[in-house]
Amino acid sequence: MKNVKLMNKIAKVGTDKLDPSVYNVGADVTGEDAIMVRSAALHDLEFDKNLKAIARCGAGVNNIPIDRCSENGIVVFNTPGANANGVKELALCALLLAARDVTGGIEWALTLKDDPNAAKAVEAGKSAFAGNELLGKTLGVIGLGAIGGLVANAAASLGMNVIGCDPYITVEGAWSLSSAVKKAASYEDVYKAADYVTIHVPSTPTTKNMINAEAIAMMKDGVKIINLSRADLVNAADVKAALESGKVKRYVTDFPTPETIGVKGIVNIPHLGASTEESEDNCAVMAALQLDTFLRTGNIKNSVNYPNVFLPYGGHSRICVFHKNIPNMISSVTSAVSSFNINIENAANASKGDNAYTLMEVFGDIPAELKEKIGSIDGVSRVNIIK
Repeated sequence: MKNVKLMNKIAKVGTDKLDPSVYNVGADVTGEDAIMVRSAALHDLEFDKNLKAIARCGAGVNNIPIDRCSENGIVVFNTPGANANGVKELALCALLLAARDVTGGIEWALTLKDDPNAAKAVEAGKSAFAGNELLGKTLGVIGLGAIGGLVANAAASLGMNVIGCDPYITVEGAWSLSSAVKKAASYEDVYKAADYVTIHVPSTPTTKNMINAEAIAMMKDGVKIINLSRADLVNAADVKAALESGKVKRYVTDFPTPETIGVKGIVNIPHLGASTEESEDNCAVMAALQLDTFLRTGNIKNSVNYPNVFLPYGGHSRICVFHKNIPNMISSVTSAVSSFNINIENAANASKGDNAYTLMEVFGDIPAELKEKIGSIDGVSRVNIIK
């Protein structure tokens, strides 16, 4: 049996994908081969020596110690695109909340609860919450991946002029974009053109605080900014200063912090981007299937720290080697296999940054001594055997 530990409540439709005759799944399992997690922080968790993989039911992996996992040959999966529609729909809501002071109006309406002349008061006071229509306005989309692409297409269908920029856009992402979405050469071009700016990029050292005083200075006066990605992409202090000066009209964020809560002009949504039943189900199913495939065959798809590697599974033994992306690693590994007079029937190798993965299929049993020999090669982080 393989043990899968649940660090959060994971949708049953996902865990049901793990065959109970093969997997022991639960929050109280020990000696875990894999972990399924949503938001629980794993940075201080001591990993079991058996742990081979972590599946994040969602796209962001800030709650997982990626570097430590890579050092120990632990594959970290995420589920890109599984919650994309849920976030896209919230982004459309955020656009409307940015365009009109709907939240301010609702809060004001609550003050009229016991006013017998509430209807008249509403007609007299509603002008304080008037806004603009989206039709004909320009939306700038930063990041055109699974979510950003959907947002761009949806905004174009609403009659907005859409301009986007993504230096890392995939071929699939580019093909999925509406022809109405204009390509910008740089983020700066997006900032200068947009009435609304929406951010859909991961949090990395290069994107942290990307929306700051310098970026805001390039934008139109009265710009509205939407951030449903990560709090640290936007410098809250700089946005607050821009709200006070009138440079920014409204900031809608899905990540409330002490700096943003209660600030006039900021709409704080309590991290609802992927909080739909459908998104949670989709993420759980995708995470479970990725874990199952990896633990049974060694094939990897949608890992954030290791490359995608696929080798058609013939039902034979497999040697899974996680190693540094350095010269002579493949020859060292294959030489170790050959030294035991074992023939490699099929193999695949790929790298991702500093990490690489070599998957080999062989006939017959794999002696423990071979696993130890490969594991002793300088630069090898982990060796898994699949029988």
